[in-house]
Amino acid sequence: MAIEGFNKESLIKMYTLLERIRQFELRAVDLYTGGELPGFLHSCLGQEAAAVGVGMHLEMDDYITTTHRGHGHVIAKGADLNKMMAELYAKKTGYCKGKGGSMHIMDAKLGILGANGIVAGGLPMSTGAGITIKMRGTSQVSVCFFGDGASNQGTFHESLNLAATWNLPVVFACENNCYAESTPQCQHQSCEDIAVRANAYNMASEVADGNDVIDVYEKAQIAIERARTGGGPTLLESKTYRWLGHYVGDPGVYRPEEEVKKWKEYDPLLVFRNKLIDKKLVSEEEMDKIAQEVKNEIEEAVEYGKNSEDPELEEALRDVYAAF
Repeated sequence: MAIEGFNKESLIKMYTLLERIRQFELRAVDLYTGGELPGFLHSCLGQEAAAVGVGMHLEMDDYITTTHRGHGHVIAKGADLNKMMAELYAKKTGYCKGKGGSMHIMDAKLGILGANGIVAGGLPMSTGAGITIKMRGTSQVSVCFFGDGASNQGTFHESLNLAATWNLPVVFACENNCYAESTPQCQHQSCEDIAVRANAYNMASEVADGNDVIDVYEKAQIAIERARTGGGPTLLESKTYRWLGHYVGDPGVYRPEEEVKKWKEYDPLLVFRNKLIDKKLVSEEEMDKIAQEVKNEIEEAVEYGKNSEDPELEEALRDVYAAF
């Protein structure tokens, strides 16, 4: 589907989500480097389109699992910015009452089964969610976001094998940002396309330009529709790039400056914005207005997080065990 085939409402929703993720990440990085946020921060700046292109197809009761670099995924799924920012501030009003921080945001009501700091940790979780969907006989899907480095872990192969064998409604959404922490893909894998690994499990696969939200949307549509209609799992690879180092503060000396510059010029937000302008589908004025509205949302979230109540000391001993 060419971009002209989308209605204006969908295009505006895509642009709004791209702006929301970009501005949330920029503000979070600013706060973190300014010493306001505790813990670690792994930014998804530059990878916004890979999250939005998939998220546009998901319903509230669909499941996602994500990673240490997961802010974009949960925002694309509909997460509350106030609760997210409060969690980053380690406040009582955060998604995990301030106990999880950036790497552990979850919301069961939205089907966000959790971000986690374990590389490839979400793969078996998403596969398990796929089993529950199949047992219930619903039309839900389970989407697992992970990186190129995670595709070398044993859980990747175990999860794909099980999902293919049992024909589960799972989409394995690999965001190939060219680096597993500091190791370039060409040094840790012999294949150029991670998607080819689906062949070993007789699984469908798709490769998308991860900086083009329309291309990701189209490839994700195929994969998600396949899962919803009983066609089984798909390995969807989105080729993208993270603008910052592995974590905020990582000097990133392992990446050539020209490489970073080239990818920043291929900015997913500008790619989409320019397409909308060139095709006269959404005006610059409309997009500027959206950007300002999003900026206001982010600032409100910052104030909410900053001014929220700190958890009591006793909170450390609560929620240790699940209630039955």
